[in-house]
Amino acid sequence: MIVNLQAVAGLLIAALGGLAVGLEREWSGHASGPQSRFAGVRTFTLLGAFSGLSGWLWLNEFQTPAIVFLLGAAALIVSAYVRASSRDVDATTEVAALVVIAAGFIAAIGSWSLAGGVIAITTLLLVEKSRLHEIASGLDDKAVRAAVRFSVMAIVILPLLPEGPYGPWDGIRPRTLWLVVLLFSGLSFLGYLVRRAVHSSSGYSVAGMIGGAISSTAISFSFSRLSQTERNAGASLANGVIAACTVLFLRVAIATTVLNPSLARAATAYFVVPFAVGAALTALGMWWNSKAKEPKENTDTGNPLQFWTSLQMAGVFQGVFYLVHALGAVWGNKGLLASGAIVGFTDVDALVLSMARSAQAADVKTASQALVIGILSNTLLKLGVVLSLGRHRFRLLAAGGLLLIAATLVVSLFLFGK
Repeated sequence: MIVNLQAVAGLLIAALGGLAVGLEREWSGHASGPQSRFAGVRTFTLLGAFSGLSGWLWLNEFQTPAIVFLLGAAALIVSAYVRASSRDVDATTEVAALVVIAAGFIAAIGSWSLAGGVIAITTLLLVEKSRLHEIASGLDDKAVRAAVRFSVMAIVILPLLPEGPYGPWDGIRPRTLWLVVLLFSGLSFLGYLVRRAVHSSSGYSVAGMIGGAISSTAISFSFSRLSQTERNAGASLANGVIAACTVLFLRVAIATTVLNPSLARAATAYFVVPFAVGAALTALGMWWNSKAKEPKENTDTGNPLQFWTSLQMAGVFQGVFYLVHALGAVWGNKGLLASGAIVGFTDVDALVLSMARSAQAADVKTASQALVIGILSNTLLKLGVVLSLGRHRFRLLAAGGLLLIAATLVVSLFLFGK
């Protein structure tokens, strides 16, 4: 039999995983008292170590004893639940014990990260029981329906779609396009849930931050229209627009990191100064607006998934890909910069997706500059929206903030684009 540091580490992780869950069961009071369950900190720790030993036996080709041990532990847990269910049907402790056994086994066979993640999530779910029940009870019919639909979109439809590529230049990838739909639907749903969680008590500044994670352009349109009727809320609305445009830099940085890390490294330098300016303006605006009573934002967003909008976004992304490809084929790197300005003027998310894909075949530095130019053109679009639709104090404050952000983008291009 093989006994080495790796085997010992696996056994230790398995036992510590059981200890973590057992401590939570003791702390929450489920291991003592008249309604106590079968296991506490000691039993859970032993279950973790027991499952770790089973995994060690499995690695050493003693599969039959390992299976017998695991089945015995599972039978113990089931019998404990059968006895306890006569007075309480709650099976949380027993299911947690089964998870500890599974996590301990996979830790012993070498999957330490997976085992640690499973234990961490299990412990978090147990600790946050009351909060999770509160969230579930607060969901309305619209949110539940949206969650079910999103699950079907992600779990059922996505695996059935072919990978591709198809069509001219191998540019049509059905599964990638559906991922775009899932991305924007998921962001929209997340924004809906967060807006419900804040209970409209933090004003338009927080609403702008949340909306900026989905579409800062949409926030600019919406708040500019609101300024026509909400004259007294002009400063708060303007700060919401600036907050949304500031969050945009974080959103782009995260998306490019996921899609193309090399592009993210090249583009991040351009974002530092504009983001710092936007964050400072947002903080100053929130401090100033806290002196006055802020109006409440409207949290009724209609369809939480914004499914048809997400489908349109996927169509725009496909069209943008062909546009970028065509301009790049005709004008090379200059075509990439021109396409960045055009695409960014219409939609930053399509810009990010297209540049992340184009940077795989083009110069990363040029693609990062095209990304910044696209964000600059989008900022100028929002500036035009604010000046044309905005009214009163909102127009002055929002336009001033957007001009500062645009100016810092130009300065960043000049400093880092050489």
